[in-house]
Amino acid sequence: MSESVANTSETAARLAEIRARIDAAAKGQSRDSRAVTLIAVSKTFEADAIRPAIEAGQRHFGENRVQEAKAKWPELKAAEPGIILHLIGPLQSNKAKEAVALFDAIHSIDREKIARAIAAEMKAQGRHLQLFVQVNTGEEPQKAGVMPREAVAFVKMCREQLGLEIAGLMCIPPVDEEPAVHFAFLAKLAKEAGVLGLSMGMSDDFETAVEFGATHVRVGSAIFGGRA
Repeated sequence: MSESVANTSETAARLAEIRARIDAAAKGQSRDSRAVTLIAVSKTFEADAIRPAIEAGQRHFGENRVQEAKAKWPELKAAEPGIILHLIGPLQSNKAKEAVALFDAIHSIDREKIARAIAAEMKAQGRHLQLFVQVNTGEEPQKAGVMPREAVAFVKMCREQLGLEIAGLMCIPPVDEEPAVHFAFLAKLAKEAGVLGLSMGMSDDFETAVEFGATHVRVGSAIFGGRA
C-alpha cells in the first residue's frame, strides 16, 4: 500500500468515526445528523495533508487566516469544485476583499466595520457568503466576538442597515469552563436573534455541541492529528 493510499485510508477512518459520533449525539436528541455540517479545520496543515480528507469525501473545510488559506486553497478548490471553505478565525477589514473572493462562509463577524466591509465586497464581487456573528459568550477580554448583551441588536443592524443575511451565531467557550453552559447560552441568543445556525463545538466537545443544537461543528486535530 502506498503512503498516499494509507494516508487517505487513515483519514477516512477518522472522518467516519467522527461522523458516527455526530450521528449518535444527534439521535440522542432526536435530531437528524444530516442537519449538522462537519467542518474539517485544516489550519496549519499543508495541501498534502488535506488531500486525503478530500479524497475521503470531506467537502467542508475551515481556516483561521486569509493569507494561509490563499497559499493552498485556490489550487485545491480548482481541483475539487465542490469544496466549501469556511473562515473561522478573526478577520481584519483590509482582508475583506480577499476573504470574500476565497471563502464561502465567514464565522467571525464581530464588529460593524467588518460587517460593512463584507457587505461592500459581496456586492462588488457579486458573491453571496454564509455569514455568522461571533459571540464572546465568556466575555473574555483577549477573545474576539460581540458581547452577549449586544448580539441580538448587532444581528438586527447587519440585517436592516447593511442588508446582510445572517445565518447564525458562533462561539468558542473559555477553555476552563463547562462548554455546555456556553452552547446553551448561544442557542438562547440565536433564538432571540431569529437565526437558525449555531457554529459551535470543536474536537474535544463537538458531541456536546450537537446535543445543544449545533448546525456546524469545527473539528481539526481529531481529523488531521496534532499540530506542531
